[in-house]
Amino acid sequence: MSHMPETTFADLSLADKTAVKKPSIEARRFSDVSTCSFSSSCFTGSSDEDEVSPKDNKQRNSNGSYDFCVKNIGKNGFGRREIEIAESEMPGIMMLRKRAKAEKPLKNAHIVGCTHVNAQSAVLIETLIQLGASVRWAACNIYSTQNAVAAALAEAGVPIFAWRGETEEEFWWCLDRCIHKDGWVPNMILDDGGDATHLMLKKYPDYFKSIKGIVEESVTGVHRLYMLSKAGKLTVPAINVNDSVTKNKFDTFYTCRDSILDSLKRTTDIMFGGKQVVVCGYGDVGKGCAQSLKGQGCIVYITEIDPICALQASMDGFRVVRLSEVIRNVDVVVTATGNKNVVTRDHMNRMKNGCVVCNMGHSCSEIDVSSLHTPELVWERVRSQVDHIIWPDGKMIILLAEGRLVNLSCSTISSFVVSVASSTQALALIELYSSPGRYKSDVYLLPKKMDEYVASLHLATFDAHLTELSDEQAKFMGLNKAGLLKPIIIGN
Repeated sequence: MSHMPETTFADLSLADKTAVKKPSIEARRFSDVSTCSFSSSCFTGSSDEDEVSPKDNKQRNSNGSYDFCVKNIGKNGFGRREIEIAESEMPGIMMLRKRAKAEKPLKNAHIVGCTHVNAQSAVLIETLIQLGASVRWAACNIYSTQNAVAAALAEAGVPIFAWRGETEEEFWWCLDRCIHKDGWVPNMILDDGGDATHLMLKKYPDYFKSIKGIVEESVTGVHRLYMLSKAGKLTVPAINVNDSVTKNKFDTFYTCRDSILDSLKRTTDIMFGGKQVVVCGYGDVGKGCAQSLKGQGCIVYITEIDPICALQASMDGFRVVRLSEVIRNVDVVVTATGNKNVVTRDHMNRMKNGCVVCNMGHSCSEIDVSSLHTPELVWERVRSQVDHIIWPDGKMIILLAEGRLVNLSCSTISSFVVSVASSTQALALIELYSSPGRYKSDVYLLPKKMDEYVASLHLATFDAHLTELSDEQAKFMGLNKAGLLKPIIIGN
Protein backbone atom coordinates (compact mmCIF):
# COMPACT_ATOMS: atom_id res chain seq x y z
CA MET A 1 0.00 0.00 0.00
CA SER A 2 1.45 3.36 -1.06
CA HIS A 3 0.58 6.92 -0.20
CA MET A 4 1.36 10.43 -1.46
CA PRO A 5 4.55 11.87 0.14
CA GLU A 6 3.71 13.55 3.46
CA THR A 7 4.38 17.27 3.90
CA THR A 8 3.63 19.94 6.50
CA PHE A 9 1.51 23.01 5.98
CA ALA A 10 4.51 25.32 6.36
CA ASP A 11 6.25 23.57 3.44
CA LEU A 12 3.40 23.99 1.02
CA SER A 13 2.68 26.54 -1.67
CA LEU A 14 -0.72 27.29 -3.20
CA ALA A 15 -0.59 23.95 -4.96
CA ASP A 16 0.14 21.94 -1.84
CA LYS A 17 -1.79 23.24 1.19
CA THR A 18 -2.59 20.33 3.46
CA ALA A 19 -4.72 18.96 6.29
CA VAL A 20 -5.23 16.00 8.66
CA LYS A 21 -7.54 13.08 9.33
CA LYS A 22 -11.29 13.44 9.65
CA PRO A 23 -12.19 14.57 13.19
CA SER A 24 -14.83 13.05 15.37
CA ILE A 25 -17.26 14.84 17.65
CA GLU A 26 -18.94 13.69 20.81
CA ALA A 27 -22.43 12.33 20.49
CA ARG A 28 -24.89 15.05 21.35
CA ARG A 29 -28.45 14.86 22.60
CA PHE A 30 -31.04 17.34 21.48
CA SER A 31 -32.98 17.23 24.75
CA ASP A 32 -31.14 20.34 25.98
CA VAL A 33 -32.28 22.43 23.01
CA SER A 34 -35.76 22.99 24.35
CA THR A 35 -35.94 26.50 22.93
CA CYS A 36 -35.76 25.34 19.34
CA SER A 37 -38.31 23.24 17.52
CA PHE A 38 -37.49 21.28 14.42
CA SER A 39 -40.25 23.02 12.46
CA SER A 40 -38.52 26.37 12.91
CA SER A 41 -35.12 25.25 11.83
CA CYS A 42 -33.46 25.20 8.52
CA PHE A 43 -35.37 24.12 5.47
CA THR A 44 -38.92 24.78 4.37
CA GLY A 45 -40.66 25.32 7.69
CA SER A 46 -42.91 28.36 7.79
CA SER A 47 -42.87 29.16 11.51
CA ASP A 48 -40.15 31.79 11.06
CA GLU A 49 -41.93 33.61 8.28
CA ASP A 50 -43.57 36.37 10.34
CA GLU A 51 -43.92 40.02 9.50
CA VAL A 52 -41.42 41.39 12.02
CA SER A 53 -38.12 42.25 10.37
CA PRO A 54 -34.99 41.48 12.40
CA LYS A 55 -33.89 45.04 11.53
CA ASP A 56 -36.56 46.23 13.97
CA ASN A 57 -35.63 43.77 16.73
CA LYS A 58 -32.32 44.70 18.33
CA GLN A 59 -30.80 41.65 19.98
CA ARG A 60 -27.65 40.90 21.97
CA ASN A 61 -25.71 37.70 22.36
CA SER A 62 -24.61 36.35 25.74
CA ASN A 63 -21.47 38.52 25.64
CA GLY A 64 -23.50 41.68 25.12
CA SER A 65 -22.59 42.19 21.47
CA TYR A 66 -25.22 43.49 19.08
CA ASP A 67 -23.02 43.64 15.96
CA PHE A 68 -25.23 41.22 14.03
CA CYS A 69 -28.75 40.88 12.70
CA VAL A 70 -30.41 37.46 12.68
CA LYS A 71 -33.94 36.15 13.10
CA ASN A 72 -33.74 34.89 16.68
CA ILE A 73 -30.54 34.67 18.70
CA GLY A 74 -32.33 32.28 21.06
CA LYS A 75 -32.16 29.51 18.46
CA ASN A 76 -28.35 29.37 18.62
CA GLY A 77 -28.25 26.03 20.48
CA PHE A 78 -29.89 24.12 17.68
CA GLY A 79 -27.73 25.92 15.11
CA ARG A 80 -24.56 24.91 16.96
CA ARG A 81 -25.60 21.25 16.74
CA GLU A 82 -26.15 21.70 13.00
CA ILE A 83 -22.62 23.09 12.64
CA GLU A 84 -21.12 20.23 14.64
CA ILE A 85 -22.89 17.67 12.46
CA ALA A 86 -21.55 19.42 9.34
CA GLU A 87 -18.01 19.43 10.79
CA SER A 88 -18.09 15.65 11.09
CA GLU A 89 -18.89 15.41 7.35
CA MET A 90 -16.35 18.00 6.15
CA PRO A 91 -12.95 16.33 6.55
CA GLY A 92 -10.97 18.51 4.15
CA ILE A 93 -11.77 21.89 5.64
CA MET A 94 -11.36 20.51 9.18
CA MET A 95 -7.96 19.10 8.23
CA LEU A 96 -6.93 22.47 6.87
CA ARG A 97 -8.12 24.17 10.05
CA LYS A 98 -6.03 21.88 12.24
CA ARG A 99 -2.83 22.12 10.20
CA ALA A 100 -2.89 25.88 9.60
CA LYS A 101 -4.38 27.04 12.90
CA ALA A 102 -1.05 27.65 14.62
CA GLU A 103 0.43 29.60 11.71
CA LYS A 104 -2.49 32.03 11.35
CA PRO A 105 -1.95 32.57 7.59
CA LEU A 106 -4.90 35.00 7.50
CA LYS A 107 -3.77 37.15 10.43
CA ASN A 108 -5.03 40.74 9.94
CA ALA A 109 -7.15 39.71 6.96
CA HIS A 110 -10.50 41.54 7.00
CA ILE A 111 -12.84 39.40 4.92
CA VAL A 112 -16.26 40.44 3.65
CA GLY A 113 -18.20 37.24 2.96
CA CYS A 114 -21.34 36.98 0.88
CA THR A 115 -22.31 33.32 0.54
CA HIS A 116 -25.17 31.03 1.49
CA VAL A 117 -25.49 30.98 5.27
CA ASN A 118 -25.92 27.37 6.33
CA ALA A 119 -24.17 24.81 8.48
CA GLN A 120 -21.58 24.09 5.80
CA SER A 121 -20.63 27.73 5.22
CA ALA A 122 -20.49 28.19 9.00
CA VAL A 123 -17.70 25.61 9.13
CA LEU A 124 -15.78 27.64 6.53
CA ILE A 125 -16.45 30.92 8.37
CA GLU A 126 -15.18 29.55 11.68
CA THR A 127 -12.17 28.04 9.94
CA LEU A 128 -11.21 31.42 8.47
CA ILE A 129 -11.50 32.97 11.94
CA GLN A 130 -9.28 30.29 13.47
CA LEU A 131 -6.73 30.96 10.71
CA GLY A 132 -6.51 34.56 11.91
CA ALA A 133 -9.11 36.42 9.87
CA SER A 134 -11.63 39.00 11.01
CA VAL A 135 -14.85 38.46 9.07
CA ARG A 136 -18.17 40.14 8.46
CA TRP A 137 -20.81 38.05 6.67
CA ALA A 138 -24.06 38.33 4.73
CA ALA A 139 -26.19 35.91 2.72
CA CYS A 140 -26.02 35.76 -1.07
CA ASN A 141 -29.57 34.39 -1.34
CA ILE A 142 -32.67 35.71 0.44
CA TYR A 143 -34.15 32.22 0.92
CA SER A 144 -31.19 29.95 1.68
CA THR A 145 -30.21 31.09 5.18
CA GLN A 146 -30.60 28.58 8.00
CA ASN A 147 -31.81 30.87 10.79
CA ALA A 148 -30.60 28.68 13.64
CA VAL A 149 -27.12 28.50 12.13
CA ALA A 150 -27.01 32.28 11.70
CA ALA A 151 -27.99 32.57 15.38
CA ALA A 152 -25.17 30.21 16.39
CA LEU A 153 -22.64 32.30 14.50
CA ALA A 154 -23.95 35.49 16.10
CA GLU A 155 -23.73 33.90 19.54
CA ALA A 156 -20.11 32.97 18.79
CA GLY A 157 -19.35 36.63 18.05
CA VAL A 158 -19.44 36.58 14.26
CA PRO A 159 -20.85 39.82 12.79
CA ILE A 160 -23.45 38.18 10.58
CA PHE A 161 -26.40 39.84 8.89
CA ALA A 162 -28.70 37.23 7.39
CA TRP A 163 -32.09 35.64 7.82
CA ARG A 164 -34.38 33.52 5.74
CA GLY A 165 -36.92 35.47 3.70
CA GLU A 166 -35.16 38.84 3.42
CA THR A 167 -36.71 41.39 1.10
CA GLU A 168 -34.55 42.86 -1.67
CA GLU A 169 -34.13 46.03 0.37
CA GLU A 170 -33.13 44.02 3.46
CA PHE A 171 -30.65 42.00 1.37
CA TRP A 172 -28.73 45.11 0.35
CA TRP A 173 -29.01 46.56 3.86
CA CYS A 174 -27.41 43.42 5.29
CA LEU A 175 -24.60 43.50 2.75
CA ASP A 176 -24.00 47.19 3.41
CA ARG A 177 -23.75 46.53 7.17
CA CYS A 178 -21.25 43.82 6.34
CA ILE A 179 -19.01 46.06 4.31
CA HIS A 180 -19.19 49.27 6.30
CA LYS A 181 -18.28 49.45 9.98
CA ASP A 182 -16.42 52.29 11.65
CA GLY A 183 -12.86 51.27 12.45
CA TRP A 184 -12.94 48.17 10.22
CA VAL A 185 -11.76 48.30 6.61
CA PRO A 186 -12.16 45.19 4.42
CA ASN A 187 -9.15 43.89 2.50
CA MET A 188 -10.51 40.59 1.09
CA ILE A 189 -13.79 39.48 -0.48
CA LEU A 190 -15.25 35.98 -0.59
CA ASP A 191 -18.20 36.21 -2.95
CA ASP A 192 -20.87 33.91 -4.33
CA GLY A 193 -22.60 35.72 -7.16
CA GLY A 194 -20.61 38.96 -7.21
CA ASP A 195 -22.94 41.10 -5.06
CA ALA A 196 -20.35 42.07 -2.44
CA THR A 197 -17.89 43.02 -5.17
CA HIS A 198 -20.60 44.99 -6.99
CA LEU A 199 -21.76 46.93 -3.93
CA MET A 200 -18.25 47.77 -2.78
CA LEU A 201 -17.29 49.04 -6.24
CA LYS A 202 -20.46 51.09 -6.54
CA LYS A 203 -20.86 52.51 -3.03
CA TYR A 204 -17.44 52.18 -1.38
CA PRO A 205 -14.80 52.70 -4.08
CA ASP A 206 -12.28 53.88 -1.47
CA TYR A 207 -12.67 50.57 0.37
CA PHE A 208 -12.15 48.72 -2.90
CA LYS A 209 -8.69 50.28 -3.18
CA SER A 210 -7.71 48.41 -0.01
CA ILE A 211 -8.77 45.01 -1.34
CA LYS A 212 -5.92 42.54 -1.80
CA GLY A 213 -7.97 39.91 -3.58
CA ILE A 214 -11.38 38.49 -4.45
CA VAL A 215 -12.38 34.83 -4.40
CA GLU A 216 -15.53 34.03 -6.40
CA GLU A 217 -17.24 30.66 -6.52
CA SER A 218 -20.27 31.01 -8.82
CA VAL A 219 -20.54 31.09 -12.60
CA THR A 220 -22.59 34.29 -12.34
CA GLY A 221 -20.01 36.06 -10.20
CA VAL A 222 -17.12 34.84 -12.34
CA HIS A 223 -18.86 36.18 -15.44
CA ARG A 224 -19.16 39.56 -13.72
CA LEU A 225 -15.46 39.54 -12.86
CA TYR A 226 -14.42 38.79 -16.44
CA MET A 227 -16.67 41.62 -17.63
CA LEU A 228 -15.05 44.01 -15.12
CA SER A 229 -11.60 42.88 -16.23
CA LYS A 230 -12.45 43.36 -19.89
CA ALA A 231 -13.76 46.86 -19.16
CA GLY A 232 -10.61 47.75 -17.22
CA LYS A 233 -12.56 48.20 -13.97
CA LEU A 234 -11.08 45.27 -12.05
CA THR A 235 -8.27 46.87 -10.08
CA VAL A 236 -7.48 43.89 -7.82
CA PRO A 237 -6.55 40.24 -8.47
CA ALA A 238 -9.32 37.65 -8.31
CA ILE A 239 -9.37 33.86 -8.23
CA ASN A 240 -12.09 32.02 -10.11
CA VAL A 241 -12.82 29.07 -7.83
CA ASN A 242 -15.90 28.05 -9.82
CA ASP A 243 -13.84 26.62 -12.65
CA SER A 244 -11.42 24.69 -10.46
CA VAL A 245 -11.91 20.96 -10.93
CA THR A 246 -12.60 20.36 -7.25
CA LYS A 247 -15.45 22.90 -7.31
CA ASN A 248 -16.98 22.21 -10.70
CA LYS A 249 -16.76 18.44 -10.92
CA PHE A 250 -17.49 17.72 -7.26
CA ASP A 251 -19.44 20.42 -5.44
CA THR A 252 -21.38 21.52 -8.52
CA PHE A 253 -22.10 18.13 -10.07
CA TYR A 254 -22.60 15.88 -7.03
CA THR A 255 -24.43 18.48 -4.94
CA CYS A 256 -26.94 19.09 -7.72
CA ARG A 257 -27.31 15.40 -8.47
CA ASP A 258 -28.34 14.76 -4.87
CA SER A 259 -30.32 17.88 -4.08
CA ILE A 260 -32.60 18.27 -7.11
CA LEU A 261 -34.64 15.24 -6.04
CA ASP A 262 -34.74 16.34 -2.41
CA SER A 263 -35.91 19.83 -3.40
CA LEU A 264 -38.72 18.57 -5.61
CA LYS A 265 -39.89 15.94 -3.12
CA ARG A 266 -39.93 18.33 -0.15
CA THR A 267 -41.92 20.96 -2.01
CA THR A 268 -44.28 19.02 -4.29
CA ASP A 269 -44.40 15.37 -3.10
CA ILE A 270 -43.90 14.52 -6.77
CA MET A 271 -43.66 10.95 -8.10
CA PHE A 272 -40.86 10.97 -10.65
CA GLY A 273 -41.46 7.77 -12.61
CA GLY A 274 -42.69 8.55 -16.13
CA LYS A 275 -42.65 12.32 -15.70
CA GLN A 276 -41.42 14.38 -18.65
CA VAL A 277 -38.72 16.81 -17.53
CA VAL A 278 -36.73 19.40 -19.44
CA VAL A 279 -33.37 20.51 -18.04
CA CYS A 280 -32.19 23.79 -19.54
CA GLY A 281 -28.40 23.64 -19.75
CA TYR A 282 -26.07 20.63 -19.74
CA GLY A 283 -23.11 22.01 -17.84
CA ASP A 284 -22.09 20.37 -14.59
CA VAL A 285 -25.30 21.45 -12.83
CA GLY A 286 -27.47 20.23 -15.69
CA LYS A 287 -25.54 16.96 -15.94
CA GLY A 288 -26.10 16.25 -12.25
CA CYS A 289 -29.81 17.08 -12.42
CA ALA A 290 -30.41 15.11 -15.62
CA GLN A 291 -28.58 12.03 -14.36
CA SER A 292 -30.53 12.05 -11.10
CA LEU A 293 -33.94 12.54 -12.73
CA LYS A 294 -33.23 9.89 -15.35
CA GLY A 295 -32.32 7.46 -12.57
CA GLN A 296 -35.77 8.01 -11.04
CA GLY A 297 -37.51 7.01 -14.27
CA CYS A 298 -38.13 10.46 -15.74
CA ILE A 299 -38.14 11.10 -19.48
CA VAL A 300 -35.52 13.86 -19.67
CA TYR A 301 -35.03 16.43 -22.42
CA ILE A 302 -32.08 18.84 -22.61
CA THR A 303 -31.83 22.33 -24.07
CA GLU A 304 -28.37 23.65 -24.94
CA ILE A 305 -26.61 26.44 -26.84
CA ASP A 306 -23.19 24.75 -26.78
CA PRO A 307 -22.69 22.05 -29.46
CA ILE A 308 -20.14 20.23 -27.30
CA CYS A 309 -22.49 19.99 -24.32
CA ALA A 310 -25.32 19.08 -26.69
CA LEU A 311 -23.24 16.24 -28.11
CA GLN A 312 -22.45 15.03 -24.58
CA ALA A 313 -26.16 15.05 -23.74
CA SER A 314 -26.99 13.13 -26.91
CA MET A 315 -24.35 10.49 -26.18
CA ASP A 316 -25.62 10.20 -22.61
CA GLY A 317 -29.00 9.21 -24.02
CA PHE A 318 -30.91 12.48 -23.76
CA ARG A 319 -32.89 14.18 -26.51
CA VAL A 320 -31.62 17.69 -27.17
CA VAL A 321 -34.54 19.97 -28.05
CA ARG A 322 -35.60 23.58 -28.12
CA LEU A 323 -37.74 24.53 -25.15
CA SER A 324 -40.58 25.67 -27.40
CA GLU A 325 -40.78 22.15 -28.90
CA VAL A 326 -41.64 20.41 -25.63
CA ILE A 327 -43.01 23.12 -23.36
CA ARG A 328 -46.68 22.07 -23.79
CA ASN A 329 -46.03 18.49 -22.65
CA VAL A 330 -43.43 18.53 -19.90
CA ASP A 331 -44.28 18.09 -16.22
CA VAL A 332 -41.17 19.74 -14.76
CA VAL A 333 -38.87 22.52 -16.02
CA VAL A 334 -35.44 22.90 -14.39
CA THR A 335 -33.14 25.77 -15.40
CA ALA A 336 -29.38 25.38 -14.99
CA THR A 337 -27.73 27.99 -17.20
CA GLY A 338 -26.84 31.09 -15.17
CA ASN A 339 -28.38 33.15 -17.98
CA LYS A 340 -31.50 35.35 -18.03
CA ASN A 341 -35.02 34.82 -19.40
CA VAL A 342 -34.41 31.19 -20.28
CA VAL A 343 -38.03 30.52 -19.36
CA THR A 344 -40.20 33.40 -20.55
CA ARG A 345 -43.81 34.40 -19.94
CA ASP A 346 -44.66 32.99 -23.37
CA HIS A 347 -43.24 29.61 -22.32
CA MET A 348 -45.22 29.70 -19.09
CA ASN A 349 -48.41 30.65 -20.92
CA ARG A 350 -48.08 27.43 -22.92
CA MET A 351 -47.21 25.10 -20.03
CA LYS A 352 -49.64 22.35 -19.07
CA ASN A 353 -51.70 22.54 -15.91
CA GLY A 354 -49.64 21.60 -12.85
CA CYS A 355 -46.22 22.03 -14.46
CA VAL A 356 -43.47 22.53 -11.86
CA VAL A 357 -40.94 25.29 -12.62
CA CYS A 358 -37.70 25.69 -10.69
CA ASN A 359 -34.15 27.01 -11.00
CA MET A 360 -30.91 25.23 -10.11
CA GLY A 361 -28.60 27.98 -11.38
CA HIS A 362 -27.20 30.65 -9.07
CA SER A 363 -28.80 33.56 -10.91
CA CYS A 364 -32.41 34.42 -10.06
CA SER A 365 -33.00 35.73 -13.59
CA GLU A 366 -33.32 32.44 -15.50
CA ILE A 367 -37.10 32.34 -15.03
CA ASP A 368 -38.86 35.58 -15.96
CA VAL A 369 -40.72 35.78 -12.65
CA SER A 370 -41.39 39.51 -12.96
CA SER A 371 -43.62 38.83 -15.97
CA LEU A 372 -45.91 36.79 -13.69
CA HIS A 373 -46.71 39.77 -11.46
CA THR A 374 -49.64 40.98 -13.53
CA PRO A 375 -53.28 41.64 -12.55
CA GLU A 376 -54.75 38.71 -14.47
CA LEU A 377 -52.66 36.10 -12.63
CA VAL A 378 -53.37 34.95 -9.06
CA TRP A 379 -50.52 33.97 -6.74
CA GLU A 380 -51.38 31.47 -4.03
CA ARG A 381 -48.75 30.54 -1.44
CA VAL A 382 -49.44 26.89 -0.56
CA ARG A 383 -46.23 26.03 1.27
CA SER A 384 -43.04 27.78 2.23
CA GLN A 385 -41.32 28.58 -1.11
CA VAL A 386 -44.15 27.00 -3.12
CA ASP A 387 -46.48 29.25 -5.13
CA HIS A 388 -49.37 28.31 -7.37
CA ILE A 389 -49.68 30.77 -10.25
CA ILE A 390 -53.23 30.62 -11.58
CA TRP A 391 -54.27 31.82 -15.05
CA PRO A 392 -57.75 33.23 -15.82
CA ASP A 393 -58.85 29.94 -17.41
CA GLY A 394 -57.94 28.06 -14.22
CA LYS A 395 -54.63 26.66 -15.45
CA MET A 396 -52.01 26.56 -12.71
CA ILE A 397 -48.22 26.20 -12.66
CA ILE A 398 -46.14 25.53 -9.55
CA LEU A 399 -43.22 27.93 -9.02
CA LEU A 400 -40.57 27.00 -6.47
CA ALA A 401 -38.54 29.52 -4.45
CA GLU A 402 -39.81 32.35 -6.66
CA GLY A 403 -37.26 31.30 -9.27
CA ARG A 404 -34.26 31.41 -6.97
CA LEU A 405 -31.82 28.58 -6.27
CA VAL A 406 -34.19 25.77 -5.37
CA ASN A 407 -31.87 23.33 -3.62
CA LEU A 408 -30.55 25.80 -1.06
CA SER A 409 -33.94 27.47 -0.68
CA CYS A 410 -36.05 24.34 -0.30
CA SER A 411 -33.80 21.54 0.95
CA THR A 412 -30.29 20.78 2.15
CA ILE A 413 -26.98 20.01 0.47
CA SER A 414 -24.29 17.44 1.15
CA SER A 415 -21.71 18.62 3.68
CA PHE A 416 -19.04 16.38 2.23
CA VAL A 417 -18.97 17.85 -1.25
CA VAL A 418 -19.14 21.37 0.18
CA SER A 419 -16.00 20.48 2.13
CA VAL A 420 -14.19 20.07 -1.17
CA ALA A 421 -15.22 23.53 -2.40
CA SER A 422 -14.65 25.15 1.01
CA SER A 423 -11.10 23.83 1.17
CA THR A 424 -10.42 25.35 -2.23
CA GLN A 425 -11.96 28.68 -1.21
CA ALA A 426 -9.90 28.88 1.98
CA LEU A 427 -6.68 28.10 0.14
CA ALA A 428 -7.46 30.68 -2.53
CA LEU A 429 -7.97 33.34 0.15
CA ILE A 430 -4.68 32.38 1.80
CA GLU A 431 -2.82 32.55 -1.52
CA LEU A 432 -4.10 36.00 -2.46
CA TYR A 433 -3.64 37.41 1.03
CA SER A 434 -0.16 36.00 1.61
CA SER A 435 1.20 36.81 -1.87
CA PRO A 436 1.01 40.59 -2.32
CA GLY A 437 2.38 41.68 -5.66
CA ARG A 438 2.39 38.19 -7.16
CA TYR A 439 -0.86 38.67 -9.04
CA LYS A 440 -1.88 41.50 -11.34
CA SER A 441 -5.38 42.93 -11.59
CA ASP A 442 -6.93 40.04 -13.47
CA VAL A 443 -8.92 36.84 -12.97
CA TYR A 444 -6.89 33.69 -12.26
CA LEU A 445 -7.55 29.97 -12.08
CA LEU A 446 -6.06 27.80 -9.38
CA PRO A 447 -3.25 25.43 -10.40
CA LYS A 448 -4.44 21.90 -11.07
CA LYS A 449 -1.93 20.58 -8.56
CA MET A 450 -4.00 22.17 -5.83
CA ASP A 451 -7.09 20.43 -7.20
CA GLU A 452 -5.26 17.12 -6.89
CA TYR A 453 -4.24 17.96 -3.35
CA VAL A 454 -7.70 19.04 -2.20
CA ALA A 455 -9.11 15.81 -3.62
CA SER A 456 -6.47 13.80 -1.75
CA LEU A 457 -7.56 15.40 1.54
CA HIS A 458 -10.93 13.68 1.26
CA LEU A 459 -9.82 10.17 0.29
CA ALA A 460 -9.36 8.91 3.85
CA THR A 461 -13.12 9.07 4.33
CA PHE A 462 -13.49 6.31 1.74
CA ASP A 463 -10.44 4.35 2.93
CA ALA A 464 -9.01 4.98 -0.53
CA HIS A 465 -5.28 4.33 -0.96
CA LEU A 466 -3.37 6.09 -3.74
CA THR A 467 -0.83 4.17 -5.76
CA GLU A 468 2.58 5.87 -5.94
CA LEU A 469 4.54 5.96 -9.17
CA SER A 470 7.90 4.27 -9.15
CA ASP A 471 10.90 6.37 -10.17
CA GLU A 472 10.96 4.53 -13.48
CA GLN A 473 7.26 5.14 -14.13
CA ALA A 474 7.51 8.82 -13.21
CA LYS A 475 10.47 9.27 -15.57
CA PHE A 476 8.66 7.42 -18.36
CA MET A 477 5.63 9.69 -18.03
CA GLY A 478 7.64 12.84 -17.44
CA LEU A 479 5.87 13.49 -14.13
CA ASN A 480 6.81 14.49 -10.62
CA LYS A 481 5.80 11.71 -8.22
CA ALA A 482 4.23 14.26 -5.89
CA GLY A 483 2.16 15.83 -8.74
CA LEU A 484 1.12 17.47 -10.97
CA LEU A 485 -0.21 14.13 -12.24
CA LYS A 486 -2.41 15.48 -15.04
CA PRO A 487 -0.87 18.68 -16.41
CA ILE A 488 -3.74 19.02 -18.87
CA ILE A 489 -7.05 17.88 -17.43
CA ILE A 490 -9.69 17.08 -19.99
CA GLY A 491 -13.21 16.12 -18.95
CA ASN A 492 -12.42 15.20 -15.34
